[in-house]
Amino acid sequence: MPVLAYILTALGAYLLGSIPFGYLAAKLKGIDIRTVGSGNIGATNAMRVLGKPTGIAVMLLDAAKGFAAVVILAPLIFDHFSPIEYWIKPFNFAGLDKAMNFAVLAGVCAVLGHNYTCWLKFKGGKGIATTAGVYLALAPWPLLIALAVFVLAIGLTKYVSVGSIAGAIALPAAVWIFTPNNTLLGIVTTALGALAIYKHKGNIQRLMAGTENRLGQKKESK
Repeated sequence: MPVLAYILTALGAYLLGSIPFGYLAAKLKGIDIRTVGSGNIGATNAMRVLGKPTGIAVMLLDAAKGFAAVVILAPLIFDHFSPIEYWIKPFNFAGLDKAMNFAVLAGVCAVLGHNYTCWLKFKGGKGIATTAGVYLALAPWPLLIALAVFVLAIGLTKYVSVGSIAGAIALPAAVWIFTPNNTLLGIVTTALGALAIYKHKGNIQRLMAGTENRLGQKKESK
């Protein structure tokens, strides 16, 4: 498989993931979302600042770009560059493994694009919705478990950040349990989980200080 194929997959997925839907939605209303609420461009701040319908739309769009990177972009590039022998023999596991590698690469780069978007000086969101879109394609059962943990944690604490952190811990654990033979996916998911927690460092500091906003509050202390 040519190196160019991997480069195109990584670059294309990054650019797709870097589309700042939260920023754009706020801009349509004359607001720079980076200067209000938590200053984050993700769905939670969009929901708080722009209202629930817009916030939900941003969340779905952020998830959709992660999903599209895995199920549309990666297969298109893989199919274009794949040697014909991958498709001559049925059940060609070598070909399936390479296709999965492309999908994982695309998913990782889409999340990195969201977290460090080139359109906003490499300052983006926290990647929770985009990661959910990626794993809806890559590992739906582990994602379902992580979502259940996410919802439960929010229900118990009323903190979206606590739910996000709990989900970021649960997803890698579930991936290792449900896909023990896919070491690459396990390692990548663990790294993405760690990145998600790191991106919540401000929330963790506010939680420790008792200044983090609970679900339903209009404004978040910075």
